[in-house]
Amino acid sequence: MTATGQLVARGKNDYEADFEWAYLTYKATDNVSVSAGRLRLPLFKYSASKDVGYSYHWINAPRAIYDVNFNNLDGIRLDYNNYAGDLEYNLQGAFGTVSNDLNTSVGPARLQVDNLMLLSAEATYNYLKVRASYVTAKASVANDFIDGTIKAAFRDNGLDELANNIAFYDDTATFTGFGIEYDTFNWFVGGEWTQIKIEDSFNPTNTAFYVTAGFRTGKWTPSVTYESFDGNNPFKFLDKVAALPAPFQPTATAVVVGLQQPFADEYSVINLGVRYDLDTNVALKADISKSSNDMNSAEDATLVRFAVNYVF
Repeated sequence: MTATGQLVARGKNDYEADFEWAYLTYKATDNVSVSAGRLRLPLFKYSASKDVGYSYHWINAPRAIYDVNFNNLDGIRLDYNNYAGDLEYNLQGAFGTVSNDLNTSVGPARLQVDNLMLLSAEATYNYLKVRASYVTAKASVANDFIDGTIKAAFRDNGLDELANNIAFYDDTATFTGFGIEYDTFNWFVGGEWTQIKIEDSFNPTNTAFYVTAGFRTGKWTPSVTYESFDGNNPFKFLDKVAALPAPFQPTATAVVVGLQQPFADEYSVINLGVRYDLDTNVALKADISKSSNDMNSAEDATLVRFAVNYVF
């Protein structure tokens, strides 16, 4: 039996420390372990070490993939590890809930995810590693502006069906992720792809991916990464608006479009970076990235960053 805890203080939260992890693990056999408490969801390759920059070659993991609002789970996780010849594999299953405060373009919101069920698998064969994950859950987002707008425009006018369609309340959400990596220790190439869908709500379907490649020469690791995020979908529920009586259609159209538009996003980023391993536990990093917003070119930007990663 082991106990694990992780405290994290983030600048965007005024460096207020909070528990990211706090869980117990029971190793039942050499291959099976069970963990319970607040723990990291195994969604991505670097899920467990997302907050430990030393573990990867970037300054930050690609935000198109890793900037999600449900990294941690309050619940239970089962891990199974084994070998089949030269193939090493890991299977994980998890069940629990997620509760997070969000900052959105329409004000503070509260994310509540219940009955979350996850399955993930990872396999390594020589230089090749592949992984896949799938999550299903019931999700809700509470926001005063959104809830008030839906009530005034739809519920107060007896349009409960349309209100239930566009509201983000107890809706089925799915997450699908795939990853692949080929790493010879001298050079590497890899990438990840994800999709998040909540069909019956104002939330768009978000599809993202990145590809990265680099090589290691002595203490230097130069790399290039391209990432893409697409959450700019056709507006949902306009067919249901068209079926309403004519007097309701202009207002209903404006509300349906207006609630979806702030959450639409589409951008790409190309990043050139270099890592220098100063010591066995210290890495110096620098990168330059160009971000292109496909919906608003005024948000295009070029960013230069430097970082020191230290582990002890």
